[in-house]
Amino acid sequence: MWLPKGKKAKSEKPPKTAKAPKPAKEPKPKRLSALDAAAHVLTASEVPMRAKEMIAAMEAKGLWRSPGGKTPEATLYAAIIREIAAKGTAARFKKHERGVFVAGKGA
Repeated sequence: MWLPKGKKAKSEKPPKTAKAPKPAKEPKPKRLSALDAAAHVLTASEVPMRAKEMIAAMEAKGLWRSPGGKTPEATLYAAIIREIAAKGTAARFKKHERGVFVAGKGA
């Protein structure tokens, strides 16, 4: 086999050996999102709640903890409003009055 000057012929590589499979890791339990935890708290509650009250109840029941945000109630409020706007009557939340929510039909 002819090769240009300075080029080496490819050496044959030994066949790869099969590696032992890694042991399967135990899947971590999926954390509850703030929105899911709020729906759970509202479903269990008999009274309408504000976002701040929902955050306190979620933390008290151990369903969800803020990962260090400064205003988790504002984030939760915005997420609830987005869900109501997107899903309409099928949303898990229903606006009771300004800033106050109850469990909806989707909960």
